Amino acid sequence: MSSESKLKYSPDKRRKMESALDQLKKFTVVVADTGDFNAIEEYKPQDATTNPSLILAAAKMPAYQQLVDQAIKYGIAQGGTEEEQVTNIMDKLFVMFGLEILKKIPGRVSTEVDARLSFDKDAMVTRARRLISLYEEAGVSKDRVLIKLSSTWEGIQAGRELEDKYGIHCNMTLLFSFAQAVACAEAQVTLISPFVGRILDWFKENTDRKTYEPHEDPGVLSVTKIYNYYKKFDYSTVVMGASFRNIGEVKALAGCDLLTISPGLLGELSQDHSPVSCSLTPQGAKTCDLEKLHLDEKAFRWLHNEDQMAVEKLSDGIRKFAADAIKLETMIKEKIFSVKNGQ
Repeated sequence: MSSESKLKYSPDKRRKMESALDQLKKFTVVVADTGDFNAIEEYKPQDATTNPSLILAAAKMPAYQQLVDQAIKYGIAQGGTEEEQVTNIMDKLFVMFGLEILKKIPGRVSTEVDARLSFDKDAMVTRARRLISLYEEAGVSKDRVLIKLSSTWEGIQAGRELEDKYGIHCNMTLLFSFAQAVACAEAQVTLISPFVGRILDWFKENTDRKTYEPHEDPGVLSVTKIYNYYKKFDYSTVVMGASFRNIGEVKALAGCDLLTISPGLLGELSQDHSPVSCSLTPQGAKTCDLEKLHLDEKAFRWLHNEDQMAVEKLSDGIRKFAADAIKLETMIKEKIFSVKNGQ
C-alpha cells in the first residue's frame, strides 16, 4: 500500500474495519464463558469461566467422553463409598476441564464449588482447597485458578477465609444485589461476577415492560452501580460482568474490569463492526453519587432481602446449578455401574 493510500485510512475508518470484539478488548479483559474448550481458541480470551451447567453440557458431548472416562477411573481407584467416589469424580472432572482450558488461554480459569454447599461455609472452604490441591497435583499454580462460590453470606465468608488464610483466589458468583457486592468488597475477595441477563429476565417476567435499550437495561444498571462503587472507594476486588442476553448489554459495559461472554455472543461481537466506546472508567466512578456502606451479617441479610429480584434469582440460581450437578452425578453413577460390570 502506498503512503498516499495509507493516509486515506483515518482512525474512524480503521475502527469501522475493527470488530466490536477487538474494540472491546481495548477497554476490558474478555473472558470465555464455556466448558467447551474447543470453542475457546477462536476468540482468544484472556480467561475462561465454567459452572456446573456448562460442565454438564460439555460432558454430554462425544468429544469430551475421554475426559469423563479418565475422571471415573480416577474416582474408582480412590476407593471409598459410592458417594465418596462420585464426589471425587466430580471434583476431578471439573479440574480436568479446567486443565484443558488453561492450555488454550494465557490467564485464569474459574472452577465452581458444588452449589449444594452454598449455606455451609466450612464445607465450601474444604471443597475449594480440595479443587486447588487437584490443580497443584497436575502442576498448575493456584494463581491460575479462581474458585467460584455462591454469593450467600456463608459463601462470602468462605471467600474471605480462602483469600486471607490460604491465598486462594475467589470468584463470587450468582451476584444480583448491591448488598452482595458490598459484602464481597468488604471480604476482600479477588473478583465478583454480577449477573446481567438474569436480572433482565426477572424484570421482563415480573413487570409490564418487555424491552429495554442497553443503557436502561436493569442488569447493565446494576453492574454499572457496583463498578462505580468499587472504583469510587478504591476496593481491590475486580468486577466481571456475567450472564449476557445480547451484545448490546456487553457493549454497554465496555470498560468494566472483565466481562465473561458465551461463545455465541463472542461470535456475534466478532462479526459486528459498529463502534464501541468506553462506558465505565475509574475517573467517572469518582464523581458518582454513592455513599460507603458497612454490612455485618444482620445488615447484609436485611438489605439483600429488600431486593425481591435478587432474593429470587439467587435462590433460583443455586437450585438450577444444584439440579445440573445432580444430573451430572446421575450420568457418572451410570458410567461407574457400566465400568464395574465390564460393559
